[in-house]
Amino acid sequence: MILYHGSTLEIRKPQILRTEIGRDFGFAFYTTDIQSQAERWAVRKAMIENRRPGRNCTPIVSIYEWQPDVTGLKYKQFSDASMDWLELVVKCRSTPAFSHGYDIVEGKIADDNVGETVSFVMQGIMRKEDAVERLRFEKINNQIAFCTEAALETLAFVRSYEVRR
Repeated sequence: MILYHGSTLEIRKPQILRTEIGRDFGFAFYTTDIQSQAERWAVRKAMIENRRPGRNCTPIVSIYEWQPDVTGLKYKQFSDASMDWLELVVKCRSTPAFSHGYDIVEGKIADDNVGETVSFVMQGIMRKEDAVERLRFEKINNQIAFCTEAALETLAFVRSYEVRR
């Protein structure tokens, strides 16, 4: 399976960054199987970085080959925005020290309207049951989070390219 990672750097050797708090599945190296999603993320990251004085970042997508043979790894896959998915996202986003114990987590990404709904749950404005029902109508992109060093070993760098704007 081909996976993509949008950034402002070519990333030949993925790492888990423990500085990005509030991610959907906790500290991990995030990828997607949707090329256009990775390209949008790379462009967004470059725009954010280029707001800093003296920065001139380029959006880059790194491509990886992943054999989804997860023998020996703890793998959790969410096929949709279910109650279990929502509860994990809320725990990971609200408690930086939370560890779910999975090596790899695959599921929907809580961005834009989806992230707003998750935020409503975290603030106590919306019940989880209502949030899951609301999310059934959203087009939600996919992400695969590699949460441990053992999981990262299953990724093989293929190449990278610059996203043309």
